[in-house]
Amino acid sequence: MKREELVLVAQESAAAGADVAEAAFRTDIPVEFKESKTDVVTQADREAQHAIIDRIQQTLPNDTIVGEEGETAEALAKNGRTWIIDPIDGTNNYIRGNRRWATSVTCVQDGDPIVAVNDLPALHDRFVATQDGVYRNDTQVTVSDRSDPETFQVAPGIWWPFDERDEYAMATSEIVNRFGDLRRPGSAQAELSMLAAGAIEGLITNVETNPWDTVGGAAMVEWAGGTVTDLDGNPWQPDCRGIVASNGTAHETLLEAVSEVEAVRNAATQ
Repeated sequence: MKREELVLVAQESAAAGADVAEAAFRTDIPVEFKESKTDVVTQADREAQHAIIDRIQQTLPNDTIVGEEGETAEALAKNGRTWIIDPIDGTNNYIRGNRRWATSVTCVQDGDPIVAVNDLPALHDRFVATQDGVYRNDTQVTVSDRSDPETFQVAPGIWWPFDERDEYAMATSEIVNRFGDLRRPGSAQAELSMLAAGAIEGLITNVETNPWDTVGGAAMVEWAGGTVTDLDGNPWQPDCRGIVASNGTAHETLLEAVSEVEAVRNAATQ
């Protein structure tokens, strides 16, 4: 299938999921807990995921699908085509009526992203990206060209569990002491989309990540001219622990910041 056709499937499936989620947004929807008090899911998550899967399977019934809410493959396939989906990235925002949440659909071929869509319907923003560029609402965007870290806005990305809050505290301390300001939108895909569009300059976390939270947005950052690495500055992969993303002009400073967070982790395990 041509890339243009895959882009259409990605856009339409993300829109299908976003429509379902948006219809239930700011309604009295029951909330369920998964593994912790902050790990939540709603029926809207499940119904939106079903809508995404239905649209993909209309055209590509044999493709592998990996989704957050179960009933899909559990891991990315190294060969062939895989769709990575997150019906509502930022459910904690969603259930509070906070507009910063995203429906994310990414197509991966033989392990490499080829199309990524992050639809933020409550903000009226849709990001569509391929190697040819990143578009927000049909207008091409790129990472910020700021190079002075003291003007950067940086997000402590995927949150830290309660038993790792010393690391979270160090991450916020490093950000406010090294950079201009801190932003915590609360949706990793939204944050990475913002970075790709030049709205922030960096994102750091040293916790385990999930592919549905990161792969699409990480690809967007790179396709928009930015840099995405692991904690040591090596090329980032979905199975890496942590992620460091930037506009590329002061990536080493972000790596220095996350190394201090790692030092807290290492001290706790000694």
